[in-house]
Amino acid sequence: MMLCGELTAPPHPGEEAGTLRAVGLAGGAMNRMKVDEEEYWHSSKCKAFTFDDDDDELSQLKESKRAVNSLREIVDDDDDLEKFSWSGEPVGSISWSIKETASSSSNAPEGRDSGLQKGSSSHPALPKQTSSYSISSFFKGRNKLGSFQSLSDALSDTGVKSYAPELRRSKAEYKDYSSDWSPKDTVRRMQRGKICSLERFRSLREKLELLDEAVAVHDGNVITAILIFLKRTLKKEILFQELEVRQVALRHLIHFLKETGEQKLLLDLLRFLDRTEEVALSQYREHLSIQDAEKRREFLKGCIRLPFSSEDAVHVQDHYTLLERQIIIEANDRHLEAAGQSEIFRKYPRKASILNMPLVTTLFYSCFYHYTEGEGTFSSPTNLKKTFKIPDKQYVLTALAARAKLRAWHDVDALFTTKNWLGYTKKRAPIGFRRVVEILQRNSAPVQVLQEYVRLVEDVETRLNLAMKYKCHDVVIDTYRDLKDRHQLMAYRCKVERGSAEEDKIDSILSNLVKNDSSPTYTQS
Repeated sequence: MMLCGELTAPPHPGEEAGTLRAVGLAGGAMNRMKVDEEEYWHSSKCKAFTFDDDDDELSQLKESKRAVNSLREIVDDDDDLEKFSWSGEPVGSISWSIKETASSSSNAPEGRDSGLQKGSSSHPALPKQTSSYSISSFFKGRNKLGSFQSLSDALSDTGVKSYAPELRRSKAEYKDYSSDWSPKDTVRRMQRGKICSLERFRSLREKLELLDEAVAVHDGNVITAILIFLKRTLKKEILFQELEVRQVALRHLIHFLKETGEQKLLLDLLRFLDRTEEVALSQYREHLSIQDAEKRREFLKGCIRLPFSSEDAVHVQDHYTLLERQIIIEANDRHLEAAGQSEIFRKYPRKASILNMPLVTTLFYSCFYHYTEGEGTFSSPTNLKKTFKIPDKQYVLTALAARAKLRAWHDVDALFTTKNWLGYTKKRAPIGFRRVVEILQRNSAPVQVLQEYVRLVEDVETRLNLAMKYKCHDVVIDTYRDLKDRHQLMAYRCKVERGSAEEDKIDSILSNLVKNDSSPTYTQS
């Protein structure tokens, strides 16, 4: 608070008249303050909302000016400090005005000015903010340094922008919510990502027009959004009947129901359309959500009676049979593994259950753990091949991968050995011996095993490439020997180790080729 010195006047003959004059002045000030307060409390800076957008910027400017004028009389530069006299009376009160008037009539102007300066300078003022703007200077249009600024400059200033009154939105911003758009305009706005309320389309005719417009613009997102609205607001019988003649929208709805998993509504729609095979496939697809193997088997058993096509019916039957086999094999192998009665389970423990695995995985499992079992057991690979009609290529490929992983090379050899009706043996690979070599190499087969199957590759160039890639030197040397290619033998001699058996073999072949070339030829005369 800031204290000001009270000025007392000496006795004066006109003291009584001065006192009355001061009382009159104070009364006028009180009346003026009362009128100002009533005008402030009965006025409002807020304006009611109207749909009239004419001269919107001018109305906003007038409204801002009105708010500034109403606050100008409230906020003043000196209002932030309340002053008191030495007697404790607030400066500006009635008693202070009477005494001030009496003292002013007796003292000279110079003395009053010097006294005020002395009183005000003898006491320190309260500290103010260092900013060049104050609230009162903002509303009066000038800063503390004395320079004036316009209202637009004041509003654009970042430091005081938060004090400006909030202006109402323009009428155009409310059109998205309040205007009545036609179906065509609504679809166009939805394409542009505008907010559109579909609730105003209440009649069936309007809803169908909306759907037809969406189909006409070929926008899948808009079609799906409108279909969701129709699904929520129409009975399903009416919806299905109308979609039956709108195939594009019908396909969108079927796809949407499949993606969202609304199985019941999807089945009702397919039954209405008399698509029995699709109904059966949709019901069959529900087995994916069943985790328990026993419950899934019972569900698949019920699916066998559904109206599938002849090809699909075979697959469903095979699925049920495979799961039934897997349950039996899993129970038996779990018992053998727990009892420790089988050597292969002790050496290679199982890493996962076989339940709900594909047919190829089940065949690999059987070739790995039950390869030597007879055809009469459910876990026999030959039994699986016969039951599910597995092609020879698939069976050989799977069995080769399983036995090569176990490094059972004797079983690999027996897999490709066949006998003809005269009893002669011959190696035959339905998948091709090049594929056999690649699988054996991935399973770290020894060079002797690789060489045996590289020799069986029929194409010479392919055989040489495989032999060089996997360092089957004997195959490379024998191939060049059969081709009688001396230059390639001499070049390959530089690639083998010095003093190795392969180098000696090449030298022997080269010497024999030289002898054959130098031997005389006899012609019959």
